[in-house]
Amino acid sequence: MDKKRKKKREISVFREYFELIAETAVFVFFVMTFIVQAFQIPTGSMEPTLLIGDFLLVNKLAYVKPVFSFEKAILPRRDVKRYDIVVFKYPRELSKDYVKRVIALEGEKVEIKDKQVYIDDNPIPEIYKVHIDSQVYKRNNYYHYDDMIRDNFGPVVVPKGHLLVMGDNRDNSLDSRYWGFLPYEHIKGRPWTIYFSYDAENDAYKKTSIKERLKKFARLIPKARWNRILKIIK
Repeated sequence: MDKKRKKKREISVFREYFELIAETAVFVFFVMTFIVQAFQIPTGSMEPTLLIGDFLLVNKLAYVKPVFSFEKAILPRRDVKRYDIVVFKYPRELSKDYVKRVIALEGEKVEIKDKQVYIDDNPIPEIYKVHIDSQVYKRNNYYHYDDMIRDNFGPVVVPKGHLLVMGDNRDNSLDSRYWGFLPYEHIKGRPWTIYFSYDAENDAYKKTSIKERLKKFARLIPKARWNRILKIIK
């Protein structure tokens, strides 16, 4: 009799654990699908704001348009604003995610003159950006077009339903200057916080073999940047 009771108890405990694991898995799946996304910074295009090796949590609800009026009061949603940092599907390869800063909104005229950004003919302050190259590529000189538009671009008007985005590391960023405007529907969310960070190599994202992945894993803790963990992204 005791053996039967013990067996029933073991089955009951197993069932409880199984249900807990299943419920947790469903919850995590729901959260990761609809609410947040994990994202790793692979390149230095957003330095010094975001560093190679930063792991982010992205708020996927930040810019979702509400279906019902009451959603505005319940969920913290907002319109895209200038200076917002956004994660989005790269327009030229939708399977890839990029992260950049919003510089211009639809209907605005954008021009870059000798590295200074002008919106509707007015210079805008950009305390977050850096220029690693003091040289200015001028218009109508011997440099290639890609070089020239790095420092002198436009004027262009952002079309309806689009944004112009750029990296904070302004001289080393593949952004709207090179591939065009960002459609609103490609935005996946807004980075919220850094949940982990380590001093990664510049080309770490290219090393995908099992051996290289194990090496990266072994460096996570010894090269962790503890002062960046749980840092709110602005």
